[in-house]
Amino acid sequence: MSDEPVISWKAAGIALGLLLTLATFLVKPLGVSTQFVVTDAVVAHEIAPAFAEGNTYLSRYGEKTDWGVGYGWMLVFGMLVGGGLTAMLLREKQPEQDKGSMPQMWVENFGASRMKRFSAAFLGGVLLLFGARLAGGCTSGHMISGISQLAVGSFVFGVVTFAVAILTAKLLYRGW
Repeated sequence: MSDEPVISWKAAGIALGLLLTLATFLVKPLGVSTQFVVTDAVVAHEIAPAFAEGNTYLSRYGEKTDWGVGYGWMLVFGMLVGGGLTAMLLREKQPEQDKGSMPQMWVENFGASRMKRFSAAFLGGVLLLFGARLAGGCTSGHMISGISQLAVGSFVFGVVTFAVAILTAKLLYRGW
């Protein structure tokens, strides 16, 4: 395995910046987590309109114009497909020697149960989505789009996200 990255961080940063500029120009700034709320609100407005209007959070979303923003689900779908394709195409570049194995650090701390690993990943994703909505946006919305627009709240979000991630890693992987 080569230690050379497939693409340099500089080229990836420039590509991300160009993609963000194009997305903002063509549609609006990138963000993913809002699409889940919009979908919940649209469904709630259709099934139980009184409940949706009485709910402070859902009443802000779910307008007919929100549903037309299908690009949000295309972005979610694209992330899943892109991540899967990248994992398949770059399988040989992965750091683990045995491609079916889990990272050694995980195994040492939590055991080799695949179900435990998938459950932890799923729970982490649910907590991440909940936190993103609590913060009014996700990492793509705040850290990519928000910081590029110099939004103070997005800078705060970025600092807090990294600080909590570092603390969590230190707690989970004691002594690492």
